[in-house]
Amino acid sequence: MNKTPLTREQIAQRIAQDLPDGCYVNLGIGIPTLCGNHIPKDREVILHSENGVLGGGPKPAPGLEDPNLINAGKEFITLLPGGSFSHQADSFSMTRGRHVDFAVLGGMQVSARGDLANWKVPGAPMGAIGGAMDIASGAKQVFVAMTHVTNKNEPKIVNQLSYPVTALKCVTRIFTDIAVIDVTPQGLVLREIAPGFTVEDVQGMTEPRLSMATALREIAA
Repeated sequence: MNKTPLTREQIAQRIAQDLPDGCYVNLGIGIPTLCGNHIPKDREVILHSENGVLGGGPKPAPGLEDPNLINAGKEFITLLPGGSFSHQADSFSMTRGRHVDFAVLGGMQVSARGDLANWKVPGAPMGAIGGAMDIASGAKQVFVAMTHVTNKNEPKIVNQLSYPVTALKCVTRIFTDIAVIDVTPQGLVLREIAPGFTVEDVQGMTEPRLSMATALREIAA
């Protein structure tokens, strides 16, 4: 069977499956913003963007973009009925006050204990942490969306971070192009694997030792 890593859209679709009805969710820049396009039709998921949008919807159809309606990544979005706007300071009060149920953030590294690095590569002259530290620390649960390895085939899931830290012990679940992994007090638990990949494949691209979920299954995205 061919090994088929998930696309960016498929990662976002898989994450959206785990967002429960009635939850408030902050979507970070990159793959996370795609989640707004894949919310199941039978669920109300209230999307939050730290630039002051609550109740955002999917990407608008071509030609229907509103230049005044963007997310924190400066991408065009829509606003669902009941959506609202606020001052950015009030929007950050929502994250800092732990009123956000889930944050979906991109990642450069995640450690075995759930530490997150997602704003700067070591040695890079510049980096912009933006609101990531507040969001990662303030959300009740943090989902990380990323590729499993770097473009140099180095693991992004590591024993200890070597990149500048965003927040410590914040990540609860990791979604990559080949696996879904839970961060637990007992260590990392492999829950799902992309089509064609084996446990050995995933472990070979992951620095910490993985435990297997009782009901290990193939990713359905």
